[in-house]
Formats: sequence, C-alpha cells, structure tokens
Amino acid sequence: MNFLILLVVIFGIVAIAQLAKVSDLSASLSGRREEDISKADSRLIGALFMVFFAVLMGATIFLYTSYGNMLPESASAHGVEVDWLMNFNWWIITFVFVVVNALLFFFSWKYAYDPARKATFFAHDNRLELIWTVIPSIVLAVIIIYGLKTWTAITGPASDDALRIEMYSKQFDWSARYPGADGEFGQGNFNLITSSNPLGVITREASAEVLNTLEEKIGKIETNLGLELGLLQAERATLVATIATDDHGHGHDDHAAHDDHGSHDDHGHGEDAWKSIAEHRIAEIDELIAHGGDGLLIWTEAKIETQRAKLHRLKRHRQRVLDVKGFELESGVDAWDAGKDDKIVKGEFHLPVGREVEFVFRSRDVIHSAYMPHFRSQMNSVPGVPTRFKMTPIITTDSMRTILGDPAFNYILLCNKVCGAAHFNMKMDIVVESEANYEAWLAAQETFVPAEEAAEEAAEEAAEMATEEPLAETAMQH
Repeated sequence: MNFLILLVVIFGIVAIAQLAKVSDLSASLSGRREEDISKADSRLIGALFMVFFAVLMGATIFLYTSYGNMLPESASAHGVEVDWLMNFNWWIITFVFVVVNALLFFFSWKYAYDPARKATFFAHDNRLELIWTVIPSIVLAVIIIYGLKTWTAITGPASDDALRIEMYSKQFDWSARYPGADGEFGQGNFNLITSSNPLGVITREASAEVLNTLEEKIGKIETNLGLELGLLQAERATLVATIATDDHGHGHDDHAAHDDHGSHDDHGHGEDAWKSIAEHRIAEIDELIAHGGDGLLIWTEAKIETQRAKLHRLKRHRQRVLDVKGFELESGVDAWDAGKDDKIVKGEFHLPVGREVEFVFRSRDVIHSAYMPHFRSQMNSVPGVPTRFKMTPIITTDSMRTILGDPAFNYILLCNKVCGAAHFNMKMDIVVESEANYEAWLAAQETFVPAEEAAEEAAEEAAEMATEEPLAETAMQH
C-alpha cells in the first residue's frame, strides 16, 4: 500500500513537470513572455485570494474554538495574572493577524493587474512612517510594562512567613530541601559534595568526612610515587651527585639548594649532618630497590605526570575544604549547625495550599530550568548563581484531580532546558495539600543529620563545656 502511494506521488510530480513544460512551450509558440498575464487571469487570481482568505479565517475560528483553552486552570495565585497577560498578548496578535491578512488579500483582489491603470509612486510619506512606527511602539511598550509588572510580582521579596524551599538540580535529578526547626538553610559548598552529602551542606561532620577521604587519596598517591622505580633511581642519582659536589667543592656554591635540610653554613657541623641524612636516604632507596619486590612500581612518564597532577588537584581541594569557616547567621544560628536539621527529599515534594512559597534554585553542573506548568512558573537553575521566585498554591492536588476528571493526576516539576541525554527523565511530582497534612508529612521526613546523632553531639558538647568551665574558674583563681 505504501509503495502504491509512493508511485502515485512520483507520477503526480512527473505530470506537473510535464504540464509546466507544455505551458512554457505554448507561451513560446504564441510569442507571449512568461511574465505577461492577461486581465482575466489577474482577476481570477484575485478572486482565488479572497476564497483562500475566507478558508484561512474559517480554519482560524475553528482552531480557536476547539483548542483556544490551551492551558488547564491555574493552580497558583499569580498564575491567574499570568494567564491574563497571555490572553492579552493573544488578543493583540489575533487582531493584528486578522487586520493585516484582511488588508493583504483585499488589496490583492481590488488592485489586480489592469493594463489601463498605472500605480502611483510615493518616494516618502512622513505620516505613514509616523503611523507604523508610533503605534507598534505604543503597543510594545504596553506589553512590556504589563509583563514587567507581572514578573516583578513573581520575583519580588517574599513575605516573612513564606515557606522557603531549595530546589537543587543536577544531571538528571531534582532534590528539594526544607529548613529545619531553626528556620535556616544550611550553607552549601560544592567542595563538600560526597555520595552521602550530594548537596554539599556545610557541617563539621561533612567537612571531616571529605578531609579524611582526601587524606587517604593523597597518602595513597604519595606512597605510590615514593615506590616508583624511576623516581627512586633519579632521587638516588641526585643525592649522590650532591654529596660528590660537596666533597670536592666544599659545598659553598650549593648550600642554598639544601636549605630544607638545615643551613649548614650557619652551624658548625650542619654540612656533616646533612650528608649523613642524604647517605641514610640513599641506603633506604637501595634497600627498597633490592628488596622492594612486588611493592615497587614501574610507570611511564605520562603516568607519573598524571598522578602528580591528580595529587596537586587533591591538595588544592583539601585546602579549599580547610578554608571553609564557620560563622554566625543573622538569626544567631551557627552556620556549622544550621544544616543539621534540614530535610532533603526526592521523588516528590509537598506544599501547603494557600501559603506563599519562596523557591531558591541551585545547580551542580549545567543550566537547568525549573518548570511547573500548572503553577505558571519557570526559572533557570544556574551553576554558582542562586535564583528564586515565589508563588502561592491555591488548588490542592485532590481538587485538581476532580476538576480535570483524572484520578491519577499529579502536579509536576520538569527541567525545561535540554541538559543532556537523560533530560526527559528529570522530573519530580508536587503534592499540594492542607496545612495539617503538609505539617504531618514534613514531620515524618528525616533530617540531614539523624536526630539520634544530633542528640549525641549536643550531649558531647555540653559535657565538654561543663569540663571547661571548672578549669576556667580555677585559672581565674590563680
């Protein structure tokens, strides 16, 4: 069947091409130029333009009546205003579309080619220039001002009692974080990201975990570099050559190169002490080479450079973690402790109906876009630049299911940027419910640092303070 359809299409194209050739041949035989057209043909084309205009307008009306309500009912307070802005733009677009096409097709019909009529030529007309410059400018200004007003209402400061939620994005996953009882988010730092701390929340425990891991990696690379045969032999040759230079030249020209081993110019027997250290190291290297066995490594120069570069990166990472310092937030909460009671959820997150919510967006890797279509909300999630918007949900999930007649409906958060191969899978369900149900759900979520561990840490800190206070009082007495 498909083959027959293909044949019909091919034969149709061939027939049209042949008819075109016949038309060209007929025009050539009659002495008529290709661009020549009769008055009757011109009037026919003008009439066909009007028929096409009628069909176009009929199709437009059909599409508007059938699919005019493009979006479901808005589920957020500001979404109503966004829908008004959208409809306002559609009204302007529709008006311009109808007027421009009506004039275009009408003039094509009315002023069809007539050999007896000559067109009037205007080189310039200030009134026309003014009309088609000022009117579009005014319309665009109204649209922009209206849009900025709506945008400012979405992105302006949230109220003091607004719920704050952080949405953390990475390829290809969303995480939602809620502040704990202290009302403060724990600070985040990408240097503290681990498998157990994917958001890089700053706590003493997280910092210690990263430092321990880095120390293990650094120690392993340094050990391996210390067992590489070529490096050991090069170090031995350097030490032997240095000792020989000191023996023959009394070391006066090379002392500065050995400052790490002590300045033997300034101390009487410093030179002999350094030679003793060097000879001891040579003996160690000889022992390693002679009895190292399987412990010795033989690497290429490229492998050695790669490991040295990795060691450099790990040491820089360690320094950045050491540079993370604690401080006190404006609320008086210690930044080291602020993140311990945060709650991180995946898969779905909950919102209380009728309460303003301020979203803060962060990204680990590339630009994502947090898109919540039923709430008319979208914001880019940019690496290193927190972004935000606010909204107030006004329809619960259950109520929207009733409105849509779909018991399986769920609000959804999507990534609206093509962020990679699994972009299609980057989504998260949203549940809008009553305040009581929301509070019950939030209370059931685990804190970043489990309550048991937090209680143990608090007890240890209290014990340390109790021990320190008597010591301080004793010191003051003395």
